[in-house]
Amino acid sequence: MSAAAWPGPSEEVLRAEVARTSQVLHARGWVANHDGNISARLAPDRLLCTPTATSKGDVTAGMLLVLDGEGTKLAGTRRPFSELHLHKAALAARPDIGVVIHAHPPNATAFAVSGVPLDPTIMAEPIVSLGPRIPLVAFGPPKSPELDARVAQALAGADVLILASHGVLAVGGSCEQALLRLELVEHLARITLAARALGGPKPLAPEVVAALQAKGRPASSPSFGTVPSAARPAAPGPVADGRPDVQSLVQDALRRFQ
Repeated sequence: MSAAAWPGPSEEVLRAEVARTSQVLHARGWVANHDGNISARLAPDRLLCTPTATSKGDVTAGMLLVLDGEGTKLAGTRRPFSELHLHKAALAARPDIGVVIHAHPPNATAFAVSGVPLDPTIMAEPIVSLGPRIPLVAFGPPKSPELDARVAQALAGADVLILASHGVLAVGGSCEQALLRLELVEHLARITLAARALGGPKPLAPEVVAALQAKGRPASSPSFGTVPSAARPAAPGPVADGRPDVQSLVQDALRRFQ
């Protein structure tokens, strides 16, 4: 795991954020049984993660494990999840990644199990927030070095990945950011599936996509300390202080082509 000096929150704050995010995943129906896992960079050589064989709805701050850079348990009474290798690959790929979430939101996972790419260029907002492409990463068996390498390579140009026959992997500088990205992918997948009954979604013009892409995913700066509520409506609410006004960015880009 490489991070020169990760400016993260205290362990107490991070434990609360990870536990709350875990409960949100379960409340929204994005995981079931023992599905899904979350890891967070606690320090350059320390990782905080959810335990295996535990419903994400039951996870508490005290259940979380502390691991070293090799995945050896340093604190906690439970066992780490078997897909830890994917999280380590993601965290090693980019030092700005602080949190990794793997989940199975039903609509986005439908694309994963069908091997069908999800196109963010059908709407302006996903391009601004996620970029013009959501990579579909080919399936690999558990603990496969090839899969780890594919995940790391895909994260060089994306913040959310569709894992074929597996689910979704979202990263961010904080729990809030990774969860919002996961939420947007699921929302986009639901819209895409609904649009197919009406003749199929239509991508935006290439010049519009390029202008939106030039914004450089402005919502990519870390924002520690807040996790969206499990009861929050799917539609985005007002922009909070300190977070980019994505709607204004989108409108500005679109006005250039009117």
